[in-house]
Amino acid sequence: MSTDYDVVIVGGGAAGIGAARRLAPSSLATVLLEADSRLGGRAWTQRISGHPIDLGCGWLHSADRNSWVAIAEAAGVPVDRTTAQWRVQYRDLGFPKAEQAEAWQAFAAWMNRLEHSPPGDCAADALDPQNPWNDYIRTIVGFISGGSLEQLSIADYLAYDEASSDRNWRVPSGYGALIAGSFPSRAALRLSTPVESVALDANGVTIRTPAGEVRARAAILTVSSAVLAGDSLNLPSQLNPWREAARLLPLGRNEKLYLEIAPDAPFAPETHVLGNPRDPLTASYYIRPLGSPLIECFFGGEGARHIEEKGLDAGFEYALDQISALFGSGVRGALRPLTGSGWSAMQRIGGAYSYALPGHAAARKALARPFEDRVFFAGEATSAGDFSTAHGAHDSGVRAADEALAALTT
Repeated sequence: MSTDYDVVIVGGGAAGIGAARRLAPSSLATVLLEADSRLGGRAWTQRISGHPIDLGCGWLHSADRNSWVAIAEAAGVPVDRTTAQWRVQYRDLGFPKAEQAEAWQAFAAWMNRLEHSPPGDCAADALDPQNPWNDYIRTIVGFISGGSLEQLSIADYLAYDEASSDRNWRVPSGYGALIAGSFPSRAALRLSTPVESVALDANGVTIRTPAGEVRARAAILTVSSAVLAGDSLNLPSQLNPWREAARLLPLGRNEKLYLEIAPDAPFAPETHVLGNPRDPLTASYYIRPLGSPLIECFFGGEGARHIEEKGLDAGFEYALDQISALFGSGVRGALRPLTGSGWSAMQRIGGAYSYALPGHAAARKALARPFEDRVFFAGEATSAGDFSTAHGAHDSGVRAADEALAALTT
């Protein structure tokens, strides 16, 4: 493979697809190179036992302004607008109302300190050392950012909080399926084509892959911050500042496990429980989402790290123990491990979504800068406020495509 294009897009996740969609109507010859055998990146819908299962992003966050909502509607893909049950503990199991109120008051007080009297830019420093709900705060933030409070920038965390809305919708057929299925037919696509290096030359860039070289006038890099900062992709020294910015935006840990529910099991649809609010490893369990016979077990931060270190089997055992403790030991036989993610172990991804290290929220803006109008950067980590979301990734791809269009057509 040795072909000339105007633009080569590296990475076929939401950002790469967003860039391809923006460039498709233009006169620029575009090709997207994706290392995996599928599109979607951290958006991945698997169909198992007849159920569409999102192993990555599953909620249309900030749905009232989420670009994927309009894309779904234009394609005739249904969007479910049922309110998420995350803050509702089904029947108050294992988490009495009085304790729920105490926990949320502790979280609100911590947020108030972040917003009005931050001790610096490290989120852990805003904890009250005497508060018994600090592990609960860590758990909730782990779900949101995937990182530990000791490594989390207050400014960065607040930027996401201020940008997000409370509307969170779903795609019954799968968010990952929507994203992967939206790739434009007018753009060239090469799956199973990992990029080994990006080189600068007099006429633009040369992309090297195991299948050969691709030359282009410009490149849009949409790979994760972990890949940019790592050693699997060789970049020219001129791009070292972008590598450094990516290093300051590591990927957090978030993993999903799915349990299948037997037909006669006593689980109500669209319900939710937090396993143990005092355990930093705990998961959030969403039961029969959209009526399906499944339990989605969502682990963040330390819980996801535990799965990474101990393996999926240990994660399933932990989830089954927690659910049995809440619903009774009799339900264990009605639950069957189905599938689970492993984002941190994937070399070409390396984690869930990005967070900024203390003092380095500005790294997002630095990472989003183009280089000499021939290398452009996109991906959720380059979004100012919608990082960690598929719509933030998509919109960053559109922004990078617009930059490339301006540079190549003027």
